[in-house]
Amino acid sequence: MTASADIEQALSQTLLVDRHRLRRQWHSIREAQRAGRPHEQNLVKFQASLDRSCRLREQRWNSRPVPKYDDQLPVCQRRDEIAATIRDNQVIVLCGETGSGKSTQLSKICLELGRGVEGLIGHTQPRRIAARSVATRIAEELNVQVGREVGFKVRFADSTSQQTYIKLMTDGILLAETQHDRWLDQYDTIIVDEAHERSLNIDFLLGYLHRLVARRRDLKLIITSATIDADRFADHFKTVAGNVPVLEVSGRTYPVEILHRPPQPDEDGNEPDLQQAVADAVAELTARGPGDVLVFMPTEREIHEASKTLRGRTFGGSKAELLPLYARLSAAEQQRVFQMSSSRRIVI
Repeated sequence: MTASADIEQALSQTLLVDRHRLRRQWHSIREAQRAGRPHEQNLVKFQASLDRSCRLREQRWNSRPVPKYDDQLPVCQRRDEIAATIRDNQVIVLCGETGSGKSTQLSKICLELGRGVEGLIGHTQPRRIAARSVATRIAEELNVQVGREVGFKVRFADSTSQQTYIKLMTDGILLAETQHDRWLDQYDTIIVDEAHERSLNIDFLLGYLHRLVARRRDLKLIITSATIDADRFADHFKTVAGNVPVLEVSGRTYPVEILHRPPQPDEDGNEPDLQQAVADAVAELTARGPGDVLVFMPTEREIHEASKTLRGRTFGGSKAELLPLYARLSAAEQQRVFQMSSSRRIVI
């Protein structure tokens, strides 16, 4: 029989999703052995499951992608500091402005630390389109396929596999998974991105993770936020995780020209029409030169009305491609906004 010390060592080299079950089986076998009860068949099955889990973990370790970084991104410029902070602490809070690279680079830093091998790196986003687009971007940077080493799971779509290391998903998906995976054993790292949005799902999820990190000391938790609420997140987890460092990373900004153009009343002095104001603004912008246009509207109804208003018009001497974008669109329709086009595009 294999020595107990060897079994314990082997158990520490299994996949997390198998480890708890295998430990219970091993303790049951040892109890049967001490009591003189039959245990040989169970021991053979246990050893086969143990060997299989160890072998799969080793395969995942040997097959993990090697990250490359864009040193122009502020997060990459502080990669070593961020990696050391993740390695030395169970929970950290990272504040980063838009353009810092936190959404695309954090999971790669975790992967370089050896995370994502024994369990997945779970990375949440508030919206489905963000989960898909971030997964696509990380896969491109790792030079792998979406659905294999990097995958995403959103409502009605699961693009993950046995080869997945980094899994993008919405907050609601991870929260729903707690119903059948109480300890979230399939993950060794969880990144809660854009936590400052404070949706109901995010608040419930942070409350659940607060209890979980006290029971799973092997789980790393990274919370990213804008500069607001960072200390409150850290204080919330200090009671269960001890020291919770707060790192701040600057954003990468680009020059933005702001033009104020108040909508004008009509000829009779009535209140200005919103859709006509949109059409006038788009016409004015396109007359300034080449480039796509992004129009923000408050609801799906206004998005459709703006599309109807702009449809068939020419801007800058040529017709533009109109691309409505809202949550109820199919994944394929939403993905059109990221595709290259030879004509001017107006995304609404």
